[in-house]
Formats: sequence, structure tokens, C-alpha cells
Amino acid sequence: MGSGEDKMEPARFPDSARSTRSKAFSLIRERSFFRKKIKLTSGKESDFYFDMKPTMFHPEGASLLSQLVFERLRQDKIDYVGGLAVGAIPLLSPLNALSFAQGHPIPGFFVRQTVKEHGTKKSVEGLTGEDELRGKAVAILDDVTTTGGSALVAVRAAQAMGANVSLVLSMVDREEGAAETFAKEGIRFDALFTAGEFLRS
Repeated sequence: MGSGEDKMEPARFPDSARSTRSKAFSLIRERSFFRKKIKLTSGKESDFYFDMKPTMFHPEGASLLSQLVFERLRQDKIDYVGGLAVGAIPLLSPLNALSFAQGHPIPGFFVRQTVKEHGTKKSVEGLTGEDELRGKAVAILDDVTTTGGSALVAVRAAQAMGANVSLVLSMVDREEGAAETFAKEGIRFDALFTAGEFLRS
């Protein structure tokens, strides 16, 4: 990956969250970080990859990541949080529940990559109406970002509904172009962890 490891720093957290972040890092390294040649969704080839689902579906993993995401989102005035199916889905419900328990409820939604040909035929699910996101501050979650293309699909869908997408937050950023993608869009980009942290561990 070369000098790409230094492109960005992971999201900053208060001292009270450092233990949570350390535990999450260890769980991701154990369950979701693999050194193996693979072709990524972006089409690039890599000798390492992240599969975040074993961590996001793990009871402790879901709890730890939800806490970290909530801590990051409440730094901003976020009205809604969403993401593209299926990467963001495992984390949305635990996050929504945690936000309610913490007295700062943040409702969620997800974006389908392919619109259903039956039923409501909606691309955005979890909302009560087409105007629910209009004028709202929205954060988009992604499990792993490379170039940011997948998260950008969710950004476009939310923007089409009138949302102000103010943040894209990745669980792990591979540091291969996502930050630049969203900088061009004028959208802040942040990550809980970067690939470089795992490659150096």
C-alpha cells in the first residue's frame, strides 16, 4: 500500500472511548482481517482484505462498533444515519437502539443497490415517506471503504430525497481513494480505523 497508509488518521475519540476502540480493534483483527490475495468490489487486487460481517454480527462487536459510531455521530448534529445494503445494515439497528437508550435518538434507513420489482419498489427503506429526509443532516455508514464508490451510491440516494449528507463514516478505510472521493463531493469523510493500523499490528 506504500505511502497510502499516511493519507488520513482514524476518527478521534475522548479518553473514555479509548478502551472501547482498543477492544474493537482486537476483535476486528481476530475476526475480520485477512492476509490473502483477493479482488475487491472496486475491481482492484489486494493481498489483504476485511470482511466486517463476522465482527458486526458478533454480540460484542455489534456493541463496541455501535458505541464508537454513536460517539462519533453525536459530535455532529446528525438527524438520520443510513447506508448501502448490505454493508451498513448489520450496524444500523444496534446503533438506532443505542442512540435511543442514550437519550439522543438517531433513526436509520438503508439503500437498496437494486430496486425491488414488487411491493413499494423503493430504493430507500426504513422511512415513512418520501419527504422524511428533506432538509435533514444525514450520515452515511460503510463497513469498509476503498475508493468510496459503494458509499457514494447511498449518498446519491439520500441527496435525491433532499437530505444534506454531512458525513460519510467508514468502519475501516483501506486508504485507497475514499477520502479524495468525498473531498471532491464536499462531504466530510472519517473512519473508525484505517487499514494501516492492522497492517502494522
